[in-house]
Amino acid sequence: MAGSENINHASIADHELWIAFKQGDTEAFSEMYQRYAGTLYNYGYHLVPDTALVQDAMQDLFADLWRTRHNLSDTSSIKYYLFRSLRRRLHRMADIKPVLPSTPLQTESIEELKIKTEEYLLLLQRLQQLMSRLPERQQEVIRLRFYDNFNWEEIAGILQINEQSVRNLVQRAIAKLREGWK
Repeated sequence: MAGSENINHASIADHELWIAFKQGDTEAFSEMYQRYAGTLYNYGYHLVPDTALVQDAMQDLFADLWRTRHNLSDTSSIKYYLFRSLRRRLHRMADIKPVLPSTPLQTESIEELKIKTEEYLLLLQRLQQLMSRLPERQQEVIRLRFYDNFNWEEIAGILQINEQSVRNLVQRAIAKLREGWK
């Protein structure tokens, strides 16, 4: 896109970044990837714990986005669009049920792992044990809501259920976590 070299893509909002990408701005496309590839991979890996499959799905997703960019509708949340697209793609590729695998949800981020305090590590370990006891669907809504920061409507769209069901799942999960914490 002409003039794209004068735009600081790292500081523009999703909506503007998406429009620049749709107009063929390769730097906007690169920024979109840089912004979301890490969290998108983490989400995909929690759905299907297969590194190669998640990487293939992501590569196909971004290649298809570039190829079909002129036909895509506008979005105000690129993250939401990517998560929903990757989830559908992984379900097709892996032919899996739309729930998490039975492996425990990883609750700690890289930054948290670097913290060396014994008390903090014990708390994380306990939370992880409690999370692993939750039903798979509850693990997924907790992750989307509190780790990936999606709102109720976006979670409902990703999981293809209504908002009240999302709220109920989160409420039940939190109640179980509190009960286990006592």
